[in-house]
Amino acid sequence: MNLYFSETQLAHKPTQFMMHGRIVAPFETPERASALVTALVGIGLTSLTPRDHGREAILAVHADHYVRFLETAYQRFSALSPRGPEVWPNVHPYRGAGADLAHRAPPRTTGIVGQAGWYMGDMACATMEGSFAAAYASAQAAINGADDIVDGAPASFALCRPPGHHAYSDRASGFCFLNNAAIAAERLRRRFSRVAIIDFDTHHGDGTQAIFYRRNDVFYASVHTDPSAYYPYFAGYGDEIGDGEGRGFTLNLPLAPGADDRAFAGANQTLAQAVKAFGAEALVISAGWDAHGEDPLSKLKVTTAGFAQIGAIWGSLRLPSVIVQEGGYSLIASAAAAPAFLTAFDRSIGQ
Repeated sequence: MNLYFSETQLAHKPTQFMMHGRIVAPFETPERASALVTALVGIGLTSLTPRDHGREAILAVHADHYVRFLETAYQRFSALSPRGPEVWPNVHPYRGAGADLAHRAPPRTTGIVGQAGWYMGDMACATMEGSFAAAYASAQAAINGADDIVDGAPASFALCRPPGHHAYSDRASGFCFLNNAAIAAERLRRRFSRVAIIDFDTHHGDGTQAIFYRRNDVFYASVHTDPSAYYPYFAGYGDEIGDGEGRGFTLNLPLAPGADDRAFAGANQTLAQAVKAFGAEALVISAGWDAHGEDPLSKLKVTTAGFAQIGAIWGSLRLPSVIVQEGGYSLIASAAAAPAFLTAFDRSIGQ
């Protein structure tokens, strides 16, 4: 299996993160990616630098005005005086959650402070000089991984960092700038008419859900921690099933805090049955290792063995699959969970 990763993805090095009213050191660090590369090459994956396919695939998901904001935000912010070290919003427009976020016109405000509030949904996306280059390279990893599948490979791994599933079509949030899973799904649609995205990150992929909420050609299914008292708070509930033509093509299975391997595997099995019923021809797996009980952001109690269990579940579908890296903030736990998942996945898919 090919693993796509670029050293450019390490250029995003935020220094601050707002958590529970305190500024703390970020959890989303370059070291996450480095630890995963080492662990996955160690089990036999072939690490390749992704080819640059330009912006076409990115703009199939994201608004051009949003991408241009990301590209220029730090340079524009640097002209402010006084200022902090990174672009960080301090104002936000009132917004709902769900499909209404899929398409917005550019903001009327032209200043960097106002635009940061418009295009950044929270204070988890501190943006510095290398942030756009890293996010762009991360998206290219997803594009290359999807192209492997389009070309006939049974599976590929896109080691996307920064992650992507909280990014809306025109909004960064939750450590995410460009939605790598959505970009991969759109790329797969060049060959496959029905694509499923399954997401087992401990946080609901609200951005991915919103992007496809009114569509019936891409099925989004997620198992995650109950968002009623957990990020992203405003999306990921069981009654969110899609809208319009997309009604019935979104499935959310929130888990109560403390859920263990058995509950996690059972929910993934339910998602797998739904993917079969949808008739998916290809699969995007948003793989977050932060459901691990040793992850600093986890409220679940999944073990490394639990990730092996779900690897077997998803491999047994034998669908062409691009696995897209999402969360996972313990270097040790992630470096154990990812190889366990992929080893079981490979064994089940017969690769």
